Amino acid sequence: MTSLRVRIGILGLALLAGSAAPVSPAAAAATPSPTVEELRLDQAVPREILERSGFDAVPPRFSRALGSARSYAQARKVVVRQGAALWQRAVDRAQGRGPAGGDLSRDDDRPLYWARLAMTREVRTWEPSFGLTETQRAALLRELERTSRGQTAVRYPAGDRVKRVLVTGFDPFTLDRDIRISNPSGASALALDGTVIETAKGPARVETVVFPVRWQDFTDQTVERALRPYLKTVDLFTTVSQGRVGRFDVERTNGAWRGGFPDNDNVGVTGAVPVSDPASQPQWTTTTLPYKAIVDADTGRFPVYDNTSVTEIPAGGGEPVVRPDGPSPGSTARAGGGGNYLSNEIAYRVTLLRDRLGLHDVLPGGHVHTPVLEFGAGNSTAVTDPEFVRNRLDIIAQVRAIVSVAVGA
Repeated sequence: MTSLRVRIGILGLALLAGSAAPVSPAAAAATPSPTVEELRLDQAVPREILERSGFDAVPPRFSRALGSARSYAQARKVVVRQGAALWQRAVDRAQGRGPAGGDLSRDDDRPLYWARLAMTREVRTWEPSFGLTETQRAALLRELERTSRGQTAVRYPAGDRVKRVLVTGFDPFTLDRDIRISNPSGASALALDGTVIETAKGPARVETVVFPVRWQDFTDQTVERALRPYLKTVDLFTTVSQGRVGRFDVERTNGAWRGGFPDNDNVGVTGAVPVSDPASQPQWTTTTLPYKAIVDADTGRFPVYDNTSVTEIPAGGGEPVVRPDGPSPGSTARAGGGGNYLSNEIAYRVTLLRDRLGLHDVLPGGHVHTPVLEFGAGNSTAVTDPEFVRNRLDIIAQVRAIVSVAVGA
């Protein structure tokens, strides 16, 4: 998810003037409307993905259940129950449990993404007869996001016999460039959630969560709220996102800077990563993953690199410069090894949280970038093809192998 090599066209929304009677500014502001991200649901590709996975049944079922609610409390129960069910359905499908629901390969992360957006759009535009305040609507949306992303479903066994591993993934992004895009980090999260993998130090239980590609959610500290309860109990964590073509990277250093690349709502933000207690905020954080062991191991067909490069403004000022061997003393961050988009930011936030909890020297953790998930040669329109599926399955298998090596080291 690095912004250094990706270009995106910003989605334009054409507002057509009509002949209806004027609406007051106050009334117009109060009218619920979908987000830029949710409006993409009306395109043909999302509809095809939902139909070919059986997830097209999710939005109408949710709409009916929500419509039956006669109070905010009932609506909240519907949202929590069906959000959690969506996450579990996606995990079950990815791991071969239950019907496939269509011919789309089970490893596909996109049905979860588009079904969730259909549900959030329903909540965002819902106007029940009992009345819904904007505070209540926002609370329902937060619950739906949390439950449908696995953030409320993290469960580890008691005792010390099994190692505990926490892995995060992301939604698809750059959808205005190609609406068909899948994110192998999200697919890996679905494939690994709740599984036990064998390592050199015994079995390890993996729990996963997925995060949105939106600056505002990160500003609101959704990452810290979701992961803080678990960092003191896990044996290893790794945040995962899609990065460069044809390679994995273990990112050595993360920077406290947002580079402004547009998110899934076509919002770009530039400036320091906003965190609590900014007075003690460092410019850089570092991985504590066993990067040498990961790079040296045979984990799959894609090469794995220890990426030490950063972009900094040296102490004393001047223009940003690329330093291949990490930041210099007193420098100001402009990009970590993983760039200055949300992949760098999640790595920065979680490693900073690790350090503020006093776990730097005892908890291995950091960021892994997967290869870009590519379609087969010549495919510019089909939502899937054999090479696309093979690439995603190979990336998922290699993420699993990297986690096994990291725990074993």
